[in-house]
Amino acid sequence: MRGHELLMIPGPVDFEPEVLQALGAPTTSHVAPVFIEVFGRALERMRAVWQCPSGQPLVVAGSGTFAMELAGANLVVPGDRALVISTGVFGDRFEDLLSRHGAEVTVLRAPLGGVVEPDRVEDELRRRRFKLLTVTHVDTSTAVRMPLEPLGDLGRRHGVLTVVDGVCSVAAEEIQQEAWGLDVVLTASQKAIGVPPGLALLVASPAAVDAFAARRVPVRSYYADWGKWLPIMQSYEARQPSYFGTPAVNLVVALGVSLGRILDEGLAPRFARHALLGGAFRAGVDAIGLRQLPLGEKARANTLTACYYPDGVSGPALLAAIGRAGVTVAGGLHSEIKDRYFRIGHMGAIRAAAILGTLGALETGLQEAGHRFELGAGVAAAQRALSR
Repeated sequence: MRGHELLMIPGPVDFEPEVLQALGAPTTSHVAPVFIEVFGRALERMRAVWQCPSGQPLVVAGSGTFAMELAGANLVVPGDRALVISTGVFGDRFEDLLSRHGAEVTVLRAPLGGVVEPDRVEDELRRRRFKLLTVTHVDTSTAVRMPLEPLGDLGRRHGVLTVVDGVCSVAAEEIQQEAWGLDVVLTASQKAIGVPPGLALLVASPAAVDAFAARRVPVRSYYADWGKWLPIMQSYEARQPSYFGTPAVNLVVALGVSLGRILDEGLAPRFARHALLGGAFRAGVDAIGLRQLPLGEKARANTLTACYYPDGVSGPALLAAIGRAGVTVAGGLHSEIKDRYFRIGHMGAIRAAAILGTLGALETGLQEAGHRFELGAGVAAAQRALSR
């Protein structure tokens, strides 16, 4: 296990002590009344965090990729057309996933660091009829954030189910699932939700549940089949015991605690906190002369930042130097530029001290690597942004 360094990668993140305490509690039976109550309350809290009062929450042991599988496997049948909006690695992953389930997939790819404009999406929706549209809200490989509200509107107007990969955004970037007409919003526990890895989470709209109920072809994945999981979720929420597969008991208990803390903070203040901290971090990296991967401020996420290495600076050497200064950040993930950039996560429980400490460690590492800049400029710029 790591020591006391700051963990500033795009997930897993650092977790609140209360969440870790809940995770370490004695494990109970998955059909014990006390656990049924905890699980049912967590499902209710998910509707509030997702802002989807009529939605159906699902909590299943698995990763964010499995949350994608829970959406794709149940909403397409062989021959269905799907439109994938890709701003990086995880948009491309949806192309692969949906193709495995027999969909005919069309991909709209953004230029590296850019977004896919809604007009381009609408042109494609007018050209052909699609059953499903998928979008990665914040792609963890590029730190690019896509606007969601226009896509929900397009989905409603063109009769298309809209699926949002919110793995790197839910509970940190604003998402009003029901108001914006988004049919599925999925995520994983280890990012802004604030629970250690191991839970795939999603909320499905009534239209998505109806589309699943209308399918006449068996779901190709046994474990991902909503037909197995929907009765389980409905039973727990009705405070009744049920069983298909054993839930991750301690993780669900921790989820309930974390969702409670998110709602106690308030969604609007939480989104504002992430916007403030993300903006302060970006101001800091700009001040020390680092070029960011997303093209323009509107495309930049508040949950993570992706920066190119300065010319002449070795990526592995810089990451190691930042680590020696007490902060862990992540290398690149996008295959086209993997060795040319690095990523810093800032979501969940973080506060201003983590932003300033990370920028200080980054400056220390850059100085050690020979990058020329005004020492302290990044921290000072972030402080100015935070003071505003």
